[in-house]
Amino acid sequence: MNHVKDSIEDLCRHFGTDPGKGLTDEAAAVIRDSKGVNAFEEERRETVLQKAVHHLKDFTSLILLAAGLIALYLAISDPEHSFTDTIVIFTIIVVNLGLAIKQEMGAEKALEALRKMSAPMTVALRGGLRQTIGASELVPGDVITLEAGNMVPADARIIESSGLKADEAILTGESVPAEKSADAVIGDNAPLGDRLNMLFSGCLITNGKAKALVVETGMSTEMGKIAGLLNAVTKERTPLQQKMNALGKIICFVALGSAAALFLLQVFDASIALPEILLNAVSMAVAVIPECLPIIITITLAYGVLMMARKNAIIRKIPAVETLGSASVVCSDKTGTLTMNRMTITRVWAVGHEPIEAHLRLRHDEMRTVELMGLASNASITTVDGVEAEIGDPTETAIVRLLKDKHIEKESLDTLYPKVYEIPFDSDRKLMTTVHKSNDLESLRFISITKGAFERIPIDATSVCSETARRVHDEFAGQALRVLAVAYKYYDRLPEVMDVAELEHGLTFAGFVGMIDPPRPESKEAVRTAKEAGIKTVMITGDHVITASAIAKEIGILSEGEKVVSGVELTAMSDGELAAGISDYSVYARVSPEDKIRIVKAWQSKGAVVAMTGDGVNDAPALKAADVGVAMGSGTDVAKSASDVILTDDNFSSIVHAVAEGRRVYDNIRKVLYSLIACNISEIFTMLLIILFWQKAPLVAIQLLLINVIADGIPDLCLCREPMEKDIMRRGPIDKNASVFAGGLGMRIAVVAAVFAVASIVGYYIGSFVSLHPDFPPSHELGVTMAYVAVGWTSVMNILNVRSFKQSIFKIGLTTNRLLFFGVCFSTALIIGTAMLPPSITNHHGLLVNIFHCVPLSAYHWLILIGLAISPVVVVESQKAFIRGRERARMG
Repeated sequence: MNHVKDSIEDLCRHFGTDPGKGLTDEAAAVIRDSKGVNAFEEERRETVLQKAVHHLKDFTSLILLAAGLIALYLAISDPEHSFTDTIVIFTIIVVNLGLAIKQEMGAEKALEALRKMSAPMTVALRGGLRQTIGASELVPGDVITLEAGNMVPADARIIESSGLKADEAILTGESVPAEKSADAVIGDNAPLGDRLNMLFSGCLITNGKAKALVVETGMSTEMGKIAGLLNAVTKERTPLQQKMNALGKIICFVALGSAAALFLLQVFDASIALPEILLNAVSMAVAVIPECLPIIITITLAYGVLMMARKNAIIRKIPAVETLGSASVVCSDKTGTLTMNRMTITRVWAVGHEPIEAHLRLRHDEMRTVELMGLASNASITTVDGVEAEIGDPTETAIVRLLKDKHIEKESLDTLYPKVYEIPFDSDRKLMTTVHKSNDLESLRFISITKGAFERIPIDATSVCSETARRVHDEFAGQALRVLAVAYKYYDRLPEVMDVAELEHGLTFAGFVGMIDPPRPESKEAVRTAKEAGIKTVMITGDHVITASAIAKEIGILSEGEKVVSGVELTAMSDGELAAGISDYSVYARVSPEDKIRIVKAWQSKGAVVAMTGDGVNDAPALKAADVGVAMGSGTDVAKSASDVILTDDNFSSIVHAVAEGRRVYDNIRKVLYSLIACNISEIFTMLLIILFWQKAPLVAIQLLLINVIADGIPDLCLCREPMEKDIMRRGPIDKNASVFAGGLGMRIAVVAAVFAVASIVGYYIGSFVSLHPDFPPSHELGVTMAYVAVGWTSVMNILNVRSFKQSIFKIGLTTNRLLFFGVCFSTALIIGTAMLPPSITNHHGLLVNIFHCVPLSAYHWLILIGLAISPVVVVESQKAFIRGRERARMG
């Protein structure tokens, strides 16, 4: 059955119902058993335990878990080994796991919000009697009655109606209620917004009354289909998650390979005991894995969340911070996002004059036209506790607002011309008429005012007024303005019969106004800034093609040579055809929720990182499907629950600020990787080369953990506060498929890691084989202490280097990021302190060391270590100077 085009008689016959009596309770129960209740299905969610198991399957978690178990085995089986290593490793695992689960616990609430929007009770005809029943009890075939203020409980075909209007903005995005009629003629493949003989679940009746036949319930309604899309749509991993996952696999491969190589180097050496070999393997695994990387990335993202919140962007899902920085396409809803979501009169025309902009000073005739419209309106604007509230039809509130802007109160007009009669608006006539008593006229006691569609107000077709009016009307229509006309007639006394034939004929035409939902003032600048940053903005809306195109041109989205496509044209395209031509289209009009998902996925198939903005239920599936969904703070709960980001000020320009912040976050994450990975690579080569040459491990697990987690980790945490580079919004978007080490970062890490490794090996060699002081003879333990301090200090000093990839640290200033400077000082002192602790335990070689396996050093050793520590600064500063010189030569 075609619920839109088939006749009411055929539909009633199909459902076995009587339009005058409805279903019987027994018949409804049978249908409910087969069709189910009028409710949405709930998506299954992971339990906390399932989330924990999922994250423990991560490669890096598995290696740390294995290292922890080996350390636990050694601590239990060998009294000489303490539980320190075990406790530290398992603490890191638990902290990382807790943060990951907490991040995911922001579970989707879209279905709950949809459920709340369903009308809890409704009036239905059952066996010829009007009954108030729960909306969930409705079945296809039920006959329901609705009036202004009712929420539509299910999709229904209108049987009869009077002055019916429904607010369908949550489904179609249109800011003006749709005029509904049982007699509307609907074309083939009409989009939702053009199905004027249908009412849709979740929409609000704003005017009139209706009797309707329920044709779809639950998940089969248009709202239910959106709920199904929300269940079916799965969000892809963010670019950062994909890159971190790839990095994690590389790290695990290197960790396993390094541990295996170390094991093979030692297993055939009879002088080395198996527990020591296992301990060295654990140390190697610890050396490879940047244990605090997940924590630092999470905190860096969290700081980005804080910074975005200060700019009116609330982040619901932390990875969205970085994803915004990678955005290359912003798919924006029109109504309420790019526009004000408030109908506004922009032009006024009065008979005998030329059209005038509404914000200018209006002449007497133009003010008279607006005042007549105000009298024939039932809307009002009230102020409660300093907050304005608009009550009534949006087109009428636009009239009242213009009067208010011209310092005329609607209440004053109503007092001067009290209303004595009204013929309500009718969707067939497309007119409404009110009759008022005039208190300022002596001879003409009453005035009848007719307001509505221009083509329905009778004007003498031969008159000059008619010719001019049609010309101005066409001009307004060409600017995508909604035209509202007004005419009037005077009476000495009220006519005996006040009907349409009497009141709406023989009128004097006054003029009309043109109104539109205007662009937000900041939208044009935001679109321009996005374009400078290499980001394409496209408009996706349920509104008409002409209106969407006019707004898009005004704010700079639709440029010369770019195309507009309608929902009907979009439906005729295959997914392949849409993807092939997706770059040509800048405006998508009259589209459905399914179309919006297709558009998002077509851009994603081209490698774009897509940000989708919206505020209605119709936007929710696309918000979830996009790489990052951005909902408006004033939007529906459904849209907010499906989004990653909520803009509290509904300001499109806030998206641009959020993109800049996302790019800053990504820059700082790369700086953290620069610091941590360079340190970890140097530890691998230090371990392997020293064991290869001298069959001794230069570092133990607890030293590596102290360096990686505390000494290196604390200053790296402070990198999240590094301010954004000045040119950050003049760069192109971050390539979705680019490696996290792109742009020469991999080579920088290799160079610095080599410097670290050389410094550490030199330190170990001097401590183990070179005599600098008679009271401090060379030994393996002295070499371990030198290697430990050398690795720790070089990595800490390098944190100052990574603050900028090009600028000298001396130009940036050591204290411009004070928290980082204090972190570097703390870590430097921590390494000194741990190395200078007095010996208190005996190691497995029978020698006295402190709990960090260090022994005292002479002043000469400390001076050498200072020289080794500043070596990375010298090398990296030289590298930066070379890069700056090369860029100057290229530009010059």
